[in-house]
Formats: sequence, C-alpha cells, structure tokens
Amino acid sequence: MNYRLTLIASLICFVYFTGINKVSAQTSTSGANYISTAVSFLTITPNSRAGAMGDAGVATSPDVNSMHWNPAKFAMIDSEYGVSASYTPWLRDLVDDMSISYLTGYYRLDKNQTIGASLRYFSLGEIAFLQRADETATLYKPNEWSFDIAYSRKLSDEFSGGIAFRYIRSDLTQSQNVGPTSTEPGNAFAADVSVYYQHEFRRNRKDMIWSWGLNISNIGTKISYTDDDEKEFIPTNLKLGTALKMELDRYNSLTIATDLNKLLVPTPSSGSLEKDENGGVIVGSGEYSDKSVVGGIFSSFSDAPGGMSEEFKEIAWSLGLEYWYQEQFALRTGYYYEHEDKGNRKYFTAGLGVKLNMFDLDFSYLIPTTQNNPLKNTLRFSLTANLDKIMK
Repeated sequence: MNYRLTLIASLICFVYFTGINKVSAQTSTSGANYISTAVSFLTITPNSRAGAMGDAGVATSPDVNSMHWNPAKFAMIDSEYGVSASYTPWLRDLVDDMSISYLTGYYRLDKNQTIGASLRYFSLGEIAFLQRADETATLYKPNEWSFDIAYSRKLSDEFSGGIAFRYIRSDLTQSQNVGPTSTEPGNAFAADVSVYYQHEFRRNRKDMIWSWGLNISNIGTKISYTDDDEKEFIPTNLKLGTALKMELDRYNSLTIATDLNKLLVPTPSSGSLEKDENGGVIVGSGEYSDKSVVGGIFSSFSDAPGGMSEEFKEIAWSLGLEYWYQEQFALRTGYYYEHEDKGNRKYFTAGLGVKLNMFDLDFSYLIPTTQNNPLKNTLRFSLTANLDKIMK
C-alpha cells in the first residue's frame, strides 16, 4: 500500500512540478527548451465555453467568465449581475482525485462601470509524504488557490479597459521538510491589464460584430516555498485575439475566434534532451538567469537561445467556432496548438451549451492529437445563474 501511495505521489509531483507541457512532449527528439513556472494552474482554462473553443476567449463576446480571459469585457455585458461555477476533473486518466473549481461573478455599478471577482481552487488530491522508505506514509492534500477582484470601465461605446488584482497561495508540501530543507506555502500578488473592442455593423443585410482583445495577466511577484532567496516566476502571460460573430439568418449565428498566447518569462538558457543509460529521453530543464519580473517580461521577446525562430515557437495559438440556434442552444469546437519544442500540447475540443430560463449549462471535452497524452478525456462543466431573471 505504501509503495502504491508513494508511486502515485511521485507521479503527481512529476506531472505538476515539471509542467504538463513536459509530460506530453517527451517524444520530442531535438531542440526542446520548455518554459516552466510556478503556480501553472493559473493558466489552465477554468470554464467550459472557452474550453470547448480550443481555449480561445480573449476576444469572444463578454460573459460571466471574462475574469480569466479579459476583465475589460465585463464593462460590455448587457445584464446587471451574474454568477457562474465551473468544475474540471484534472488529469483523470492518471489520477482520480485532482480537480479545478472556479467561482466567478460580476456586478454593474452603472452604465459604464462593472466590478467582478473570482475564486479558483486547484486540488492535487491525496498524496503520501515519506521522509524514509521504511517509514509509514503520511497523507496530505496539497492545494493551490487564487482570489481575484477586477474593475472594468467603458472608455467609449465600443472600447473598454480593465484591471484585476490577484492573491495567490500555493501549499504544495503542507509545510513538510524536504530532506534538510524546511518548506512553507508560497504566496504571491499579481495584476492583469486588459482592453477590449467590439464594433457592430451590417453586411449583406446581416448583423455582424467584430471584436479584438488583449490581456497581460499575472504581472506580479515571484514565489518561493523556502526561506532562502531562490524564487520562481509566476506565469505572466500575453493573450491577444480577435473574433467575428456573423448572423446567418434570424435563427442562426456563427462566431469565429482566434487567440495567440505567449509566456512573458525568461526562456531557459540551456534546455536540452539527453539519453539515459537505457536509451530513454531525459528532458533537461535548462538554466534561468536571475532577472527581475519586469526584466523578464521585456527580455522574454528576445532571450530564446535559438533566436527569433525559437521565439516564434513560444507562441501558442487557438482557433474556436461557436454556433447558436435562437440564442438558446450552442455547439462549439476548436483546436489548440503548441510547438513540440515548447510543450507539444495539440488537441481538438468540442462542447455544447444550453440556455434555460434562469440557468445556463455548458459542457466541453478535450481530444488530444498525440498518444498517451495526460490531458486526454478532460471534461469541464459550467453552471451560470442568470441573476437578472431570478431577481425579477
């Protein structure tokens, strides 16, 4: 029993600490140079709508889950307030007790100003800690969570801006000693800066809405799990995207959306792939220079050892489609691409949504294009309460 628990704990820690991108990219044969950060749960898609559209969401129509994608969209929401809850069983093909829970909501102050808040909780399940191989395992439940507040304001009828503040707490070791080193929960603070633009027009007697958005998220402090001076970057990220919603006829509409994503943290200076004694592939982690947060953001556009060709490999992209029938029933699909040297996450997504009288239900499903992918069969569920209708 102890051996099984220890094996599961080792597997979970390997998957999480090295990043899901490394797990799915170990079949790469050359040029791999992965970018790893702490608290990478902040980059995981928390809601079903975007999860079904290939993780595209920075420029799609505003909804209650705009906090994660683009807080500036809150100002463009038509209703006065709303709340949503999402749940994602995580890496279910590997373990059966990891999950991500997400609760978010917003409230309109007046016709130009909206505030929002969200709580994200990532449970790593039950993990056995052992100091020595001959001792009894102690079970703990490591977890990470973040709390966000946002303010969004219309700057014109078509343009809005937003800012969000975030507190992050990462308790991975439950304050256990790792060898001679004592550990403690990591704490960090971060902010998002975002803008959103949408323009309504008519073409061939059909209503159209073109939009674009930009969000620089998780601009914040580094995080540490020990009392020494060694700290890790959190996943500062640049999202840029556009979307076009087209009216097909009086009953049907179609949205096409695409996002570009780039981590704004330093690239390891010497990432490599090596062979072990059995001929297996070992992913080398590389070395990071000791840069400040601001220095890391600006240098992230030009610090890749392979030059600009490697910089372009660090840009992941998403493509999503959303079809609505009478604004009551939605079908969604999408594709996410990440270069094999930077993580090799490539997958299709699909999902559906239903608007009921007072609640919206959304569901998404992930289909990887590579074998033995730990993200296989990822499901997401979201429930949104239409508080305007409920209050009336």
